[in-house]
Amino acid sequence: MKKNISFILFLFLITQYSFSQVDVVYNNLVWSDEFDVNGPINTNNWFHQTQLPSGGSWFSGELQHYTNRIDNSIVNAGMLNIIAKSEVFTDQGITKNYTSARLNSKFPFKYGRIDVRAKLPIGAGTWPAIWMLGKNINEDGAYYDATYGTTNWPACGEIDIMEHGIFPSQPVDYIQGTLHTPSSFGNSMNNGGTLASDLQNNFHVYSMNWSPFQISFLLDNVVYYTYNPAVKNAATWPFDNEQYLLLNVAMGGTAGTIPSNFTQASMLIDYVRVYQNTLVDTQSPTNFTASVGAVTSSSVELLLNANDNSGTVVYTISYGSTTMTFANPSGVQKSVVIPNLNPNTNYNFTITATDIAGNSYVNNPIVLNATTVGATGCSGTDSVATQGSFTTGYSYTFETIGTDVKITFQLLDTDKVGVVAYLWKQSPFTETPMTNVSGTTFTKTITGQTVGSTINYAVKFAYAGGLSVTKYVSYIVGNNCALNVSTQSQLDKFSFNNPSNDFVLINSELDIDKVEIYTLLGNLVSSTTYNTKKVDVKNLPKGIYLLEMYSGEIKSVKKLIVE
Repeated sequence: MKKNISFILFLFLITQYSFSQVDVVYNNLVWSDEFDVNGPINTNNWFHQTQLPSGGSWFSGELQHYTNRIDNSIVNAGMLNIIAKSEVFTDQGITKNYTSARLNSKFPFKYGRIDVRAKLPIGAGTWPAIWMLGKNINEDGAYYDATYGTTNWPACGEIDIMEHGIFPSQPVDYIQGTLHTPSSFGNSMNNGGTLASDLQNNFHVYSMNWSPFQISFLLDNVVYYTYNPAVKNAATWPFDNEQYLLLNVAMGGTAGTIPSNFTQASMLIDYVRVYQNTLVDTQSPTNFTASVGAVTSSSVELLLNANDNSGTVVYTISYGSTTMTFANPSGVQKSVVIPNLNPNTNYNFTITATDIAGNSYVNNPIVLNATTVGATGCSGTDSVATQGSFTTGYSYTFETIGTDVKITFQLLDTDKVGVVAYLWKQSPFTETPMTNVSGTTFTKTITGQTVGSTINYAVKFAYAGGLSVTKYVSYIVGNNCALNVSTQSQLDKFSFNNPSNDFVLINSELDIDKVEIYTLLGNLVSSTTYNTKKVDVKNLPKGIYLLEMYSGEIKSVKKLIVE
């Protein structure tokens, strides 16, 4: 299939700029394979990885041989076909009952966007994957190993752009993106998934957008998961070195039992494209504006915007001893909520705008001043459902701001996909969409409330395959509720070693239901949801954190120093 690259690139740029979901927009096509020449794969672009790992089997219990034969990888009718087959095949002195192909790209890169348009096999036992490994991985038989293989997995970093077939609890059209790092690997907690439409019969574009600040995963140009750890170090962010692409279809192992009547299955790939920004940039950002948005008792919203010829603006916000840096598309307003602030407190925010090349806005910085309001509100956690059910539960917060009430609910279940939320008013009944804050946290502000009046609200969480509705929560507008607000005598019942080194050891007269650790920017870095009085912090960088401890309706927040 012949493609008109200029027209496709034009459409790509229009689509890129129409979405503000990625932080850095990459404009220049730097490498691609359109699979326009029928026959064997282009060996200038791809390497067949066939050498078995030590022990004679591929990882995760897979059952196939990978070969360099056209039986398992061939370009036909404008498509790369990676074909997994049922056949007895002997290689390297070992006989297996299945064959397939595993391709290494010969184009490693650092930072950019990769798009792969593909159609997937969905049969039981098949495991199609589009993924990346650090060029420095020490893996015998990999293309770069002999020259650059100095680092073991997972310290090299792994980016799974798309995997299918290894999620038995999910619907058949579920795909997932995952990061493997020293801080979380194997059954990594750093993942997100989404549902596509008819993976077997429809082509979809699987994308990964990788900047110095975050990694986003997209399905058909819509972001469904972003990895942005609060602390970036060798344990959480081995993604500051070149990576290369892998395409393969594995059989069995984590993908489950292969049916006895299996003959073959194919992953069809229309194209692979890599984009970066290659032009030398000497122009500084222009039209930089910054203003204060919504202010609550514990947060301040900053609204930032600037233009830059590169398509990306980098903002740095400093207040007190805290500094945060992130990127956003040029000309697109960025809302930044600074959390975990103290009520009735004045804050100064110093904000600068630069671009990726380091060119600074001529009149940097802009300094903003904001004072948080007094706090009235309540919060809680529950698992009671009036419809459906919850596997873990949900948390909620009601906060009065003047005559408005901000209502926030978070779904704590981790087994739900495609979650949206609706606020239910009990009387008269109404259903209103809520705004997604991040992950499975949703919020809605109701205006014009009467202080002292009682309101009753629940939330319907809808997701792929069902819905769950919380109980109705009663709240008196303007009140500091007793729910989850500890008295001083209750706070005194919690103590722990502070500063802490490898572990936080909690002394308490009460059972501890949950312990959470946050950075001063409000990013959750540790959560333990079972009864514990010992929390591992040895992987956290030295610094100051907030330790939140829960016991029933009691909540305590204290400052934690990790040394």
